[in-house]
Amino acid sequence: MDKKDVAGIRRQFKVENDLLKISDLFNVYIMKETTEVFHHQSQPFEMLDRDQQELFMNNFKKVLTGQLDEKLFELKFKRDDDNNTQLILHRGLLSSELEEWKAQMLQMTEKVIKDNPYEKDVVISFIRAEYMKPMKRHNEEADESERDAVYSHPFILCSINKTQEPKREWQFDYIEKEFKYNIEVDPVIDLNAPMAGFLFPCFTDNSADVNHILYSAGKANEPDYRFIEEVLNGEEIMTAKEDKAVFEEVIRDVVGDQLPPSTLATVYGEINNVVEEHEEGETPKLDYNDVERVLTRSGAQVEAEKVKDAFQKITDDGAYELKASSIVPKYKSKSIKINTKVANIAISPQDLQFVKQVNRQGKRYIMIEVEEDAEIEGFKMLPEAFGE
Repeated sequence: MDKKDVAGIRRQFKVENDLLKISDLFNVYIMKETTEVFHHQSQPFEMLDRDQQELFMNNFKKVLTGQLDEKLFELKFKRDDDNNTQLILHRGLLSSELEEWKAQMLQMTEKVIKDNPYEKDVVISFIRAEYMKPMKRHNEEADESERDAVYSHPFILCSINKTQEPKREWQFDYIEKEFKYNIEVDPVIDLNAPMAGFLFPCFTDNSADVNHILYSAGKANEPDYRFIEEVLNGEEIMTAKEDKAVFEEVIRDVVGDQLPPSTLATVYGEINNVVEEHEEGETPKLDYNDVERVLTRSGAQVEAEKVKDAFQKITDDGAYELKASSIVPKYKSKSIKINTKVANIAISPQDLQFVKQVNRQGKRYIMIEVEEDAEIEGFKMLPEAFGE
């Protein structure tokens, strides 16, 4: 799935949307420090009142919110696992009987809590739903509505949420004219910050992909690897942050830790071209040959074998491929940090060509070429002769 696919489904989670039908909501309550189901309850989603529906809709949108490879990860299923998650979810997706679907979701619940007691009470919510995406009309003058023909996307979404401790309050009773101590006994389920979740199957180009699942982490760049491997049976992943760190280590290993800003700007520009030129639906990747070409085009003289050796040393895999979008995820708005003891400067990658470190009279300076007067807190800086 790309960000467009994810956004397309996320936008559907709103009350009274005729393109999204949520048939059933299944909630499972897990007591803290246990690995047993305390209670579960199923109900048709349409039987909830509007306020409840909106609470859950916002929760489901949060599960599908975040950058790919930072908070959202498309996982490929492993094939050789017992109690295979792909099979459990596929059965649940195809089941026509409510009890059969609930049984499959309870199997998933057992995988979530097995050997993994939570520090707080947890609620695991499952929905089975169908998203209907209108096909584009080929003939704009045709009489039929674009909704007369739709792509049908049945799916299962899971959201895992912690509970909050009941409130203890000291209150004043106006009627009795007395102070009272009040304590709520019922825990509050926090639907504003899901701990984890997933969407099955993935969707690409209006087609369901049952060989992949979309995993949602609680925080960006902090995926739960136990959940990925043992609960979802997904293959190993690298976050965008880790991929970028690998790239930087490879560059340092190949050309050293000193690069002219103009060269670095060209490197990022070349990688950004790779991202922009790839076909929609594909994930642009860089192997050691691609990195060697990027460096050569940027003016660094390197050999492909040296780059391959660096990949092998850093990732234990000479054939490892970096996601180009992890290195320059938001090229035009992304900031590159220039760190000094005096100040930290943030500048966009394409503007690195205007930055230089120069030596003058035994001192080092960061020099930035500008087209107009710089400002400090609304005051224009006066031009000074260099070295005064």
